[in-house]
Amino acid sequence: MLQTENLTVRFGGHVAVNAVSCAFAPGTLTAIVGPNGAGKTTYFNLISGQIPASAGRVLLNGQDLTPLSAPLRTRAGLGRAFQLTNLFPKLSVLENVRLAVQAKAGAGLDFWRIWSDRRDLLEKAEQVLEAVALTAQRDADAASLPHGDQRKLEVALLMALEPSVFMFDEPTAGMSVDEAPVILNLIRKLKRDKSKTILLVEHKMDVVRELADRIIVLHNGELVADGLPAEVIASPVVQQAYLGVSPKEEAV
Repeated sequence: MLQTENLTVRFGGHVAVNAVSCAFAPGTLTAIVGPNGAGKTTYFNLISGQIPASAGRVLLNGQDLTPLSAPLRTRAGLGRAFQLTNLFPKLSVLENVRLAVQAKAGAGLDFWRIWSDRRDLLEKAEQVLEAVALTAQRDADAASLPHGDQRKLEVALLMALEPSVFMFDEPTAGMSVDEAPVILNLIRKLKRDKSKTILLVEHKMDVVRELADRIIVLHNGELVADGLPAEVIASPVVQQAYLGVSPKEEAV
């Protein structure tokens, strides 16, 4: 169970996220939606540790993660994918995944000795590449991949870390119509594991409708709606705050 309790961050006099309390259960994909500037990515950054909270707490299975850095939160079980890919561009696709497998195994920093001594880690990396359909690109530099394959590789890194929580911030951003379904299919596969918790920030409502078990809505940094997708999308507060439709316009 991932929880935020009164999570708040202030930048000067501006409150970007204001006392958001929410719990996210395993086996559930929760979409976080809201208009531009609502605080969605900032909320993600607070959970994953990219920015420190001004107040409140982040807990995972009862452990208080609030004092921990982003890398330590990753080690505790939070896996985060960003709007922009976060890869080792000069390393090969396989080497990127091998480093994530190595980090998960706590196998130390002696790169070459580890791979000669720990064939099991290499096999794990190969399995992850197969799962995201990147085996054919295993020897290519990450920087040379098309954008869609780079996003697939980032998902592969998350999978290699075996987090209990997957956090996707607009995973199809910048992707073509042909590329986006590949990432969405990977997320669908992750949903099958009911021990995992998935959080998704996404602007595309068709994606949200299809994937989400639950939607929460942020507006001006505050939690304004929380519930089943059909109910939340149809609610007046979402029609007005997120879609820009007033209740009168909706009735017409």
